[in-house]
Amino acid sequence: MFFHLILTDDCNLCCTYCRGKILSGGVEWCGRDVSVDDQLPPDLCIDLDELYSFLGKDPDPCLTFYGGEPLLRPELIMEIMDNAPPCRFMVQTNGLLLSDLPPDYLRRFETILVSLDGCPDTTDRHRGRGTYRRVMENIGFLERNGFSGELIARMTVGEDVDIAEEVRYLSDNPDHSFRSIHWQLDAEFSGDAGVRDFRNWLDECYNPGIRLLIHEWVERMATGAGVARWYPFLQPAWDLLNGRESGLRCGAGHSNYTIMTDGHIGPCPVMIGMTEYYAGHISRAHPLHLPHIGVESECTRCPIVGFCGGRCLYSQVVRPWPDEMRVAVCDSVKNLMEGLQDALPRIRECIGEGLVRGEDFSHTRYNGCEIIP
Repeated sequence: MFFHLILTDDCNLCCTYCRGKILSGGVEWCGRDVSVDDQLPPDLCIDLDELYSFLGKDPDPCLTFYGGEPLLRPELIMEIMDNAPPCRFMVQTNGLLLSDLPPDYLRRFETILVSLDGCPDTTDRHRGRGTYRRVMENIGFLERNGFSGELIARMTVGEDVDIAEEVRYLSDNPDHSFRSIHWQLDAEFSGDAGVRDFRNWLDECYNPGIRLLIHEWVERMATGAGVARWYPFLQPAWDLLNGRESGLRCGAGHSNYTIMTDGHIGPCPVMIGMTEYYAGHISRAHPLHLPHIGVESECTRCPIVGFCGGRCLYSQVVRPWPDEMRVAVCDSVKNLMEGLQDALPRIRECIGEGLVRGEDFSHTRYNGCEIIP
């Protein structure tokens, strides 16, 4: 089982699409109000022995350190890594504090997800001046100190981003060429639909850019460059090739749960304190017998639900978009699916010619990549 562990709500950045929206004008929440426990402690304050006992009941647990910015608490990370039962460890970080962990701990991570939005200008515009340079310096620190796990560039994209241009930049980055890339849409979770031009950007830039990237992804296979780990393509394409359907591809509520700062367990790291959707507490629950918390919306009746799984449990619960924006987001998923379906014959040719192998699509599911942007 996979678990996100919230170490702190604090963060050392104020990105435009996250905490920066609190300071934005013209934002008016239009979604469903959901009861949230506002007494949750801002930092992890549990009995760590209870955490270890909980994890010890799982024969193969995977623990992802999460925040806020988890590396604000490096001593706690090291304490848990030293004392937890056998675990696979991952961390999702903005990358600014990676060098605060000693190299022998960094080398123990199976996966490190680092937030980068593309080229220096794009990253710094959203995440703060100098962020790109500082992150790349720390990635160099990882490389010099023998990190051999998977390093994933995790992008957030919105109206001022050309998705094809930025993915190309990270993939062919002169500072560090990222083979593993994931991206998520800044899809108006903050109720800011009234001050944006999201639909036009999807139609005119993002959706065509996805088609271009799918073509380039497949042509890389055809020229012998292998299967790039572009996560919004990687898992869905492999399932399409094998005729497999999927539940929520992030794993929320069925294979991937979140341990909050007080030890309660929720289905998703975005659904912090949403008591109605708690799945138990680490002091009492069994990690292999947590209740499934599934999508309950029009998505269950959608003909492509087996492709996207419902996209996002949080959005299904809080309904943050007006209907026209929900349709726009769904149309972007359909565009992704149709583009991958169109590419399947060429991918099969590449497999048949021995240019790539089926196992080249293999990856760790529920590793912090939501898959469907």
